[in-house]
Amino acid sequence: MPESDSTLSEENAVTVVISRRVIKGQEDRFEELSSEMTQRASRYPGHLGANLFRPSSPNDPEYRIIFKFADEASLASWQSSEERAEILEQIEPLLVAPSEVETMSGIITWFTMPGHNPVKPPPKYKMTLVSWLALYPAVTLVFFLFGDLLAQLPLLARTFIVTAVVMVAMSYVLMPRFTRWFAFWLFPRHERGER
Repeated sequence: MPESDSTLSEENAVTVVISRRVIKGQEDRFEELSSEMTQRASRYPGHLGANLFRPSSPNDPEYRIIFKFADEASLASWQSSEERAEILEQIEPLLVAPSEVETMSGIITWFTMPGHNPVKPPPKYKMTLVSWLALYPAVTLVFFLFGDLLAQLPLLARTFIVTAVVMVAMSYVLMPRFTRWFAFWLFPRHERGER
């Protein structure tokens, strides 16, 4: 399932990770219904995209579905919809066990590794350290390059500009790279579902 395009902000985005273990022989039907579920969800306001990760080995029937909505309200609207309930009713009989659902928001979503199964956030101390390693040089660079200009502004304006620039850089440039660079530590092999 490809990610859907969206210009919505991901500041308050909510990521949902669903684990579903499918009965052997029902994989094709399950994937058809999952695709239909994503198509329906994509028509809802605030939908930011979805991915389906197939089982990592023939012996493991577990699928991971990861999708995002712009905020809690958008997600709640989708989750309470009849369109979702209708497809879910058809999916449940195809499963070995009930679905496992995990909802993440905030900076935890900075620490996701696309293509790794399962997706599990690292411990808070690791997220804090890697965030600081990205944040420190970003703030230092902003003040090095624009310190003289910023010094002329009132404190509130200066803080507003610096935090806006740094947050955009963290979300779209730095954290994807830092998460990849420190993946060996953030997501040890035994926690990534690699076999």
